[in-house]
Amino acid sequence: MTEKDCGHHDEERHNLHRRLVAALIAFVTLILFTILLIYLILRPTKPHFILQDATVYAFNTSTPFNFLTTNIQITIASRNPNDKIGIYYDKLDVYATYRGQQVTLPTLLPQTYQGHKDVSIWSPFVYGNNVPIATYLGNEISQDLMVGTILLNVKIDGRVRWKVGSFITRKYHLFVNCPAYVGVGGKMFGNSVVVGNSLAIKYQLVQNCHVDV
Repeated sequence: MTEKDCGHHDEERHNLHRRLVAALIAFVTLILFTILLIYLILRPTKPHFILQDATVYAFNTSTPFNFLTTNIQITIASRNPNDKIGIYYDKLDVYATYRGQQVTLPTLLPQTYQGHKDVSIWSPFVYGNNVPIATYLGNEISQDLMVGTILLNVKIDGRVRWKVGSFITRKYHLFVNCPAYVGVGGKMFGNSVVVGNSLAIKYQLVQNCHVDV
């Protein structure tokens, strides 16, 4: 085989490689364009969350309000407003904050798939034992305890994926914030009821939550 023949075969191989690379790029571009087109046509709407109620089993502070112990059961409902898109809730942590400070441990909600227009309901406990409170919150929490009502924020932090037909998107960050006015020290108001023979009080809230995806 002459040197000229070798050069000819090398050129053919290079041309073949270029065609294969070009075909691969075209295929990937087509897939990405299809995904973008599906997203633009369907435009997934973020889920709606409602804090239905909160049952306060414990909300106690130590003198002089340096530590907080809480035990609260909450009921949260989520509705998928999309009629062609399902939602995978892969990892959802729920916890409570007081004036910006987290005062309970995060509770992991079970993984859930939510079909078109479906509703999911969770009833987890959020709790914290002797959680240190920031010094500047001492006066605020003491005043709230004297009044008998307190504003907590129930928050959910997690990851979701959208499902369109057999296609499933990457994970997106989900953040939910639900304000909750509850009584402390046994104070009852609104549609609150005593739970069983315990000292726990359930507060019917039906509070819309702010959702970011």
